[in-house]
Amino acid sequence: MTIRENLISWIKAILIAAILAIILNTFVFSSSVVEGISMEPALSDGNRIIFNKFIYIISEPERGDVVIIQKENKNYVKRVIALPGETIEMKNHKLYIDNEEHPTSYVDRHADILTGSFGPLLVPNNQYFVMGDNRAVSKDSRNGLGFIKRVNIIGRSELIIYPIKKFSKIK
Repeated sequence: MTIRENLISWIKAILIAAILAIILNTFVFSSSVVEGISMEPALSDGNRIIFNKFIYIISEPERGDVVIIQKENKNYVKRVIALPGETIEMKNHKLYIDNEEHPTSYVDRHADILTGSFGPLLVPNNQYFVMGDNRAVSKDSRNGLGFIKRVNIIGRSELIIYPIKKFSKIK
């Protein structure tokens, strides 16, 4: 192989890799940095996470998913609590969805006490009710973000990739 043929071969390989990277970043996976403490203990300020953009092309968000929401030109990381058509209520420090108590194992055991009472609220069609795990400080569906339209949910958080010592699947 001549130097010219070798160079052309390298250029083709680099272009193909760049095109694949752009496609994957645009339609399949992307990364984001967690800002603030609203998702502690699951996620901390400064964590870099990988989120899956493709999953919600083929399925819908489910209760408990940690999602990336794009609203007001900003990304928010929150947990899906109630789905379209469900009624959500917090009373006596307990979360109820459609009048059934829903324990929240992913939050600090005192989080429900700090949440305060609200509802009952009916989640509109094609919208979701989200909250941060650190409910005392979270801007979420209760106080500022409102119900989240399906089109504003751009992906599901999958992995913490930074800091390296925290590398893990997001639960």
